[in-house]
Amino acid sequence: MMGAEGRLVVVSNRLPVAVEREGDGWSVRPGSGGLVTAMAPILRGRGGVWIGWPGASGAPEIGRFLRQAGAEAGYDLRGVPLTAEEERHFYIGFCNEILWPLFHDLLDRCNMDPIYWETYRAVNGKYAGVLRESMSPGDMIWVHDYHLMAVAREFREQGGGEHPLSFFLHIPFPPPDIFLKLPWRAPILEDLLRYDLIGFQTERDRRNFTHCLHAVLRAAAIRGKGRVISAEHGGRTTRLGVFPIGIDYDYFDRESRTDEVASRAWEIHSNLPKRQIILGVDRLDYTKGIPHRLQAFRAALLKHPELIQRVTLVQIVVPSREDVPEYRALKTEIDRLVGEINGQFTQHGWVPIQYMFRSLTRDQLLGYYRTAEIALITPLKDGMNLVAKEYCACSIEENAVLILSEFAGAAAQLGGGALLVNPYDREAAADAIVRAFHMSPEERRTRMRRLRRACQKQDIFWWIDAILRAAVAKELHEFLADG
Repeated sequence: MMGAEGRLVVVSNRLPVAVEREGDGWSVRPGSGGLVTAMAPILRGRGGVWIGWPGASGAPEIGRFLRQAGAEAGYDLRGVPLTAEEERHFYIGFCNEILWPLFHDLLDRCNMDPIYWETYRAVNGKYAGVLRESMSPGDMIWVHDYHLMAVAREFREQGGGEHPLSFFLHIPFPPPDIFLKLPWRAPILEDLLRYDLIGFQTERDRRNFTHCLHAVLRAAAIRGKGRVISAEHGGRTTRLGVFPIGIDYDYFDRESRTDEVASRAWEIHSNLPKRQIILGVDRLDYTKGIPHRLQAFRAALLKHPELIQRVTLVQIVVPSREDVPEYRALKTEIDRLVGEINGQFTQHGWVPIQYMFRSLTRDQLLGYYRTAEIALITPLKDGMNLVAKEYCACSIEENAVLILSEFAGAAAQLGGGALLVNPYDREAAADAIVRAFHMSPEERRTRMRRLRRACQKQDIFWWIDAILRAAVAKELHEFLADG
């Protein structure tokens, strides 16, 4: 159990800062996002530690930059050095050519190269080594995501003992008919069961995990019911919890009300007058279902010509891994579809799709969130999808509709207010667009208020509190600085 003065030690693939080459020297770029924002006061309050890859390796001065950045942040930053080969076989290989597509049910995109597995275990051992050197008695250790499923085993085998370790999986866990195709299925499940607590985004993910345990590790016994249950195997007990990650709701609600965001929202709609804006925001990735979405939008225009000149799809795609051939091919496909649809339907003064392939500033993104009447968020599969929650938090006029894939983790929480669709069903997705377009203001308000309440109730701070309580029976405030 973690003592009153124990630290929180976070282990993730990347640090909350990135060390980057800048000319002949180096620079440190701070990270952002809800996880960093929420974790920072807890880590700072108890002199915590964040362990991860700094984004660059091989230069001794990186440690000095991390010490400086940690001093400014108020908690320690410990870098895990990776060679170029380790980055290629561990991160690009096992994590992104095997685990990422497999856990998103896209088996045909997997490259089951055995050398990737060897490097994955070795790199997890590196993370475990830095963790073992960084820990003190009474610390709580919290490991994040699919990159580091073997850290607990490596930590214990390196002499870390039975110090409590918690793990959270941010992406989906696949069903047995997918997971059992993995050559290393048994050791991965055994590695995960070396943790004391495993957190999942949804009941479905935990159910898939327990079904895989029954199929592969037949001696495993599942006990209990509710948010936290247990798995017993090999003389150990591991708690299995469902903890859907949230956003910093108050931040998005507050920032969307600022004059800067209101001005951007007004500017966006003044450039697209007398029409409803349908918004898509995605990182470039084949799991996001962007081509399927574009085809559904085309089907809606074909079936319902009353939408012509009365809607505009604003599709924002954030660049990602453009050096990978599959991602370049995906961008080419998106470019082609946008060109085809615009060429097919454009009329004087109206272009059906506004397509942006770039990152937006925070104010620009919030401006689109606030002004768009419809959000079209249709991943083929997603651990949670926080864009859906951010959109709801920023919809302060409550005259907005969320169309959400039933295969996004967020659907379990937001299904009561969103229009749920199967992204593979082009006609049904098109019908949802039409229904959202015609939806009355009263129904929009009712649905959006329900969505906003759900996002506010289970925000990022609720998420952290729930996991800490499940891990060590402590409340969130006990990890904050006194006073």
